Amino acid sequence: MSVAPRARAKGWIPFHGYRTWYRETGAPDARRPTVVVVHGGPGATHDYLLGLTALGEDGWPVVHYDQLGNGASSHLPGEGPEFWTVELFLEELDNLLRHLGVADNYVLFGHSWGGVLAARHAADRPAGLRGLVVANSPASYVLWRQEMEVLRAALPPEVDAVLRRHEAAGTTDTAEYARAVRVFNDRHVCRVDPWPKEYLATTMETANDPTVYHTMNGPSEFHVVGTLKDFSLEDRLADIAVPTLVISGAHDEATPVTVRPYADLIPDVRWEVFENSSHMPHFEEPERFRATLVEFLKGLRE
Repeated sequence: MSVAPRARAKGWIPFHGYRTWYRETGAPDARRPTVVVVHGGPGATHDYLLGLTALGEDGWPVVHYDQLGNGASSHLPGEGPEFWTVELFLEELDNLLRHLGVADNYVLFGHSWGGVLAARHAADRPAGLRGLVVANSPASYVLWRQEMEVLRAALPPEVDAVLRRHEAAGTTDTAEYARAVRVFNDRHVCRVDPWPKEYLATTMETANDPTVYHTMNGPSEFHVVGTLKDFSLEDRLADIAVPTLVISGAHDEATPVTVRPYADLIPDVRWEVFENSSHMPHFEEPERFRATLVEFLKGLRE
């Protein structure tokens, strides 16, 4: 994906007394749905997905936003686990769609946690949803936790020993733990070296305020001890009634076991595996990623 073009509009939308930041690229087009980009985390930001603004060059308006608690949206470091719920972020997404006037004609692109959120939204069959892209997302955090044990077992034994020592001691905020986490992330999150600046921007934002990430996920991708640890979409996937593109990488932390329920249970679905990618195919195989996404969008009924 190319450098992000200038935003057509950006600002804040009121939500429950707080603010959700958004960015719009490309002119509205009644003939084509707006692509609404739902970032991962929970607790990340839109920055690492800014390359999707290139879809504007192909005729699709694009909306990015920072979920509550992250980036340019309201930060609430004093709120506890009872506040940060899946339902909160579903309400925020609905609020965004209404305020931007795109609720009657849109496609959701959700990455990682954002794919989980987008799929759960789609399961309620909103009338204006035209298509769904679930990129590098688990269908179940129960399956995710099981598969993390498989991936951890393949790490150098001394690395996993450092990780487990700090996890047991509750010292996951140390530099030694962070260095060991990086070994996992370089294998299964982003295999581009050096990491793209957009991804670094997101990681820095998350580190500056990890409230949402630590509460809902945990201290790392593979030590999920937060409120999402038992969350699953498997019982709702058959309710998704729009064409769905599922994307994953051959080296992805979202392993085939965690992704397969989407392919098995969504009625109208296509699953594309990127053989040279892990969790970020939009960085790792950008040309194929863009071509795959454009082909899917062109195939939707206008």
